[in-house]
Amino acid sequence: MTAPAPPPPRPEGDPHPVVVLAGLAKSYGRVKALADVSLSLRAGEFTALLGPNGAGKSTLFQILTGLFVPDSGTVSVLGADLSADPTAALARLGVVFQQSALDLDLTVEQNLSYHAGLHGMAPRAARQAIGEALALFGQAGGRRERVRTLSGGTRRKIELARALMTDPALLLLDEPTQGLDPASRRDLVDHVARLTRERGLGVLWATHIVSEVEDADRVVVLHRGRVLDDGAPADIVARHGGASLEAAFLAMTSAPATDEVPAGRAA
Repeated sequence: MTAPAPPPPRPEGDPHPVVVLAGLAKSYGRVKALADVSLSLRAGEFTALLGPNGAGKSTLFQILTGLFVPDSGTVSVLGADLSADPTAALARLGVVFQQSALDLDLTVEQNLSYHAGLHGMAPRAARQAIGEALALFGQAGGRRERVRTLSGGTRRKIELARALMTDPALLLLDEPTQGLDPASRRDLVDHVARLTRERGLGVLWATHIVSEVEDADRVVVLHRGRVLDDGAPADIVARHGGASLEAAFLAMTSAPATDEVPAGRAA
């Protein structure tokens, strides 16, 4: 049975767009990693980028963070074009990558101080930002602990604190719960959801674990580089006739490959 066509992309005129992606495409040889991906991400919204392994989630994040250049399409952050003015665009993004970027032999404070230095923060401002960011995750008392001694869940909180030190408009998290136990995974999701509400932070959380994002404000389903659906979890379930978000997700991503793409979604 053919799945119902998803709605058109959310317009760029939505209130408070933080990041606008328009027509992003990226190929590696004959493999099309992204195909005409267009999204508008807003402040105060927890958006889940949900897709199976190989869907193109990491490629999208590498483009958003300036590590990869798209074959076509544009990225703008609060009006700053990523290709024309990368410094201004990247300054408003906070990132937690799939693989940890903490130095295990340094203390928490040393790791965060190094990050502050890379962003040109003055020492006094850096100390204040470090204290405030760690306090958000209940880690203010552990700033002199060596990262090597910390649990996986605590390390992820330190990485989140580091990403928030520069007061980003959008927080990007690429499979942030990888390797964590279920309790630590739930704790991390809850922390980020709270920050979204309390700080008006825009969040893009990439994952293949449906249970992590069932309470997200919005879910974007990505498969084979194409956006298959975009909306509130309940709306996605209703459109695809499943009993749950997981059932709807499996129905969409298990369908045979096709060149038929909903208008406005991919080419």
